[in-house]
Amino acid sequence: MRAQYGGLKMQGVQSSPAMSVSEEPIEHLSVLYVEDDERLARLTAQYLRSHGVEVSVVARGDQALTEVLRARPDVVLLDIMLPGADGHEVCRKLRERVAVPIIMVTARGEEADRVMGLEGGADDYMSKPFSSRELLARIRAQARRARGKTGPATPRIELGALVVDSATMEATLNGARLALTTHEFALLRVLAERAGRVLAREQLLELVHGSADEAFDRSIDVHISRLRHKLERDPKNPRYLKTIRGAGYMLAPDDT
Repeated sequence: MRAQYGGLKMQGVQSSPAMSVSEEPIEHLSVLYVEDDERLARLTAQYLRSHGVEVSVVARGDQALTEVLRARPDVVLLDIMLPGADGHEVCRKLRERVAVPIIMVTARGEEADRVMGLEGGADDYMSKPFSSRELLARIRAQARRARGKTGPATPRIELGALVVDSATMEATLNGARLALTTHEFALLRVLAERAGRVLAREQLLELVHGSADEAFDRSIDVHISRLRHKLERDPKNPRYLKTIRGAGYMLAPDDT
């Protein structure tokens, strides 16, 4: 199903003069765009390339994994309604093999669809028609996060059996590596840097995204749930990642 667009929106791409992309771009940024709408893919790729982003496009979901393994892009833009395999299936397969940041780009905008994408391993989500400038900003943000360039951070945090290493973008628990997405790692790092402190959802949105306005209404709750399932032996009775009712979330290295 295709959304209908008009004016400057041009099948999913729209102008957004209020969104600033003046921040310095990171060096050699590459993107794989999985999109079967040829016109939308061409317009989006043209805009991204005009800002120094290397873009490859595939039109089928069942071609995405092979191309990601071949090209090793910094970010994957992934539509949902695709021939061969839908975006949710592609996202799950990518997550089993690589840790590349994934931004879902789709005409579906309902909360249930956003939650499904995030629970399936997506790092971010944009609904069509989208602002091309905002898309570029989100691509850069995901690439910086994946490369550990989101700002000053303690290189290595040790909280008992939990170790969060910003230099390698890895977290281990009892010596075992946690299979985290880039967004989950960024969230864990923020919590680890403030271990023992309760952080409200709005604070987490601001600290992880750089602006609370960039996040989805339920994204922090979804990522917290996914992170908890990877971190805890018993997610329903968490030892580390605790929910403080009416206040927010806290990372506690020891039972409290």
